[in-house]
Amino acid sequence: MGMTAGGEGRGMALHTKMLIGFFVGAVAGGIAHALGIAVGADGARDVAPWLAATLTWVTQPVGSIFLNLLFMLVLPLVFSALVLGVVEIGDPKALGRIGGKTLGFIFVVTGIAVAIGMVAVNVFQPGVGIDAAVAQSLIAQSQSQAEGIVARGEAASAMQVLLSIVPRNPLEAAVNGNLIGVMFFALLFGIAAATVHTDGVRTFVGTLQGVYDITLKLINKVIQLAPYAVAALLFNLIAVQGFTALLPLAKFVAVAVGALAFHMFVVFPTLLWFVGRMGPVTFFKRAQPAILTAFSTSSSSATLPTTLRVAEESLGTPRRVGRFVCTLGATANMNGTALFEGVVVLFLAQFFGVELSLGQQVLVLLMCILGGIGAAGVPGGSLPVIASILVMFGIPPEGIALILGVDRFIDMCRTTVNVTGDLVGTVIVSRGEPPDAVEGHGPDPAAAARA
Repeated sequence: MGMTAGGEGRGMALHTKMLIGFFVGAVAGGIAHALGIAVGADGARDVAPWLAATLTWVTQPVGSIFLNLLFMLVLPLVFSALVLGVVEIGDPKALGRIGGKTLGFIFVVTGIAVAIGMVAVNVFQPGVGIDAAVAQSLIAQSQSQAEGIVARGEAASAMQVLLSIVPRNPLEAAVNGNLIGVMFFALLFGIAAATVHTDGVRTFVGTLQGVYDITLKLINKVIQLAPYAVAALLFNLIAVQGFTALLPLAKFVAVAVGALAFHMFVVFPTLLWFVGRMGPVTFFKRAQPAILTAFSTSSSSATLPTTLRVAEESLGTPRRVGRFVCTLGATANMNGTALFEGVVVLFLAQFFGVELSLGQQVLVLLMCILGGIGAAGVPGGSLPVIASILVMFGIPPEGIALILGVDRFIDMCRTTVNVTGDLVGTVIVSRGEPPDAVEGHGPDPAAAARA
């Protein structure tokens, strides 16, 4: 297929095509919204027949098929990548070292992210001074959706989240999308496979390597559709919501996105430069395919195939480290999600006039770190977690309805931070680890760092 190390074809680079698709979808969506959406005095939206037909029969199917293709590949990829990563690490001491570095990165950097978000809310006070009539209108528009989120949040207790880590039935966990349970099973499976040296185990590991290779081959084919899917997904969002949907909560959106941008373009480059020993410009240039896929899909899980390919082929990290860190990070390393959770909790506390002491805010920070780790890596997966935190601190959880109109856009931004954090973590954890023994699996990390 003529793919380069960066996953690009012989013609225009894939990430350039994705950028073009992004702008085409955004501009076309804005024009379609202006021409095809009429908002009545009661706030009801009237969609023109031509726009409804375009959404129903063209752009929504294109976006949905692309996402379904990626989700279809997530399960075999997660299981095979994690088992193979553990088997290739082999030595229990090395596994403990890499695992410890990964968990340390997750907790420290997620804590920094939540702290940034909470400081931003305390400084800029986005929940103060919102017009009551506008707020009531926004809440009324999303009341039924908010009630479903609150119900899921109340059901997802901390104990239930903890118990879901150890699945009673791994196949049931896979069917229900419980990736944390699947990962736990894969970790145990990999540890056992690394310690049993029989012909049968070696044959099984070889078969699993075949599954992984086939999955990556399919990913390389599917990802060629990304520019068209990006255009379709952006068109769907903007044609229906419009840019004006952000205006009533402009201050909240600015604070949330600003905090995410600070974490993305200040914290991550600092970590890359001083800890990972890789130039930030080099990193962001090579990570573009994963970053753009994350922004357009709003899903860390759907982006995982691209994240793994970028980590191994473009960033040149050892494949055993990339498989371990990126796969685990797709569910556990949610820097952007945890930051957003802290912002929303404090924002709604300000809006409803609920005073939170410094001690309570520290507790919110800890809950958001744990909530970010437990949040599903799918669009809107953090909202039930936010609802459960709101209930804990006596903040009306129905207030989530206030932000649902702008959540999709912010979800795109926080997913981008999540996926970028996985790749940053892979670079940092790879520092000091020996390169792959197998030839032909990406450039040398030291060379990439010097580039």
